[in-house]
Amino acid sequence: MIEVYIDGASAGNPGPSGAGIFINNNGDVHRHSIPLGSLENHEAEYQALIHGLKICLRLEFKVVSFRTDSQLISQAIEKEFVKNKRYSPLLSEALELAEQFDLFFLKWIPSSENKAADQLARQAIRLNEGNEA
Repeated sequence: MIEVYIDGASAGNPGPSGAGIFINNNGDVHRHSIPLGSLENHEAEYQALIHGLKICLRLEFKVVSFRTDSQLISQAIEKEFVKNKRYSPLLSEALELAEQFDLFFLKWIPSSENKAADQLARQAIRLNEGNEA
């Protein structure tokens, strides 16, 4: 099973943001730092999930297990519902992408277990800031 660790980060809320995606395919590792422009932190978390799903689809993975340290994301995916309607389009996009896998899992993990994705998200913020300068 493909393990995918995701994290979104913002330097400010809103502020320059990035997505970090760390994929472990039985030891074959893929690392992605994606600058996202200026977003709120929760939006960056959703974008990390969406980008991770798109990358996995592009790589033709069929069975994926995502890990996030965002309780907002894990609860929204589990319940297929979000209280803040601002995030509804992002949740809908993520759910539509997730349906394209044979098996899709998403699990909440503590931040201490998500350091690789966090580091990639922070790199993406710096890349983003470099593009703005």
